[in-house]
Amino acid sequence: MLDKRLLDILVCPVTKGPLIFDQTRNELISLSAQLAYPVRDDIPVMLEEEARRLTLEEIDRYR
Repeated sequence: MLDKRLLDILVCPVTKGPLIFDQTRNELISLSAQLAYPVRDDIPVMLEEEARRLTLEEIDRYR
């Protein structure tokens, strides 16, 4: 589980927009960039090349 304080200060490195933490997939979601950043061993991997693209269904679900 990520620390709430860390989640409050993290932003998407691409758009500088807010992130949503998906606990079930262990990812940080950026709707503005349409990317999901992985969290490995409780450490967010905030690299665009490590992120996966969100599907249209996922984008709709997070909105």
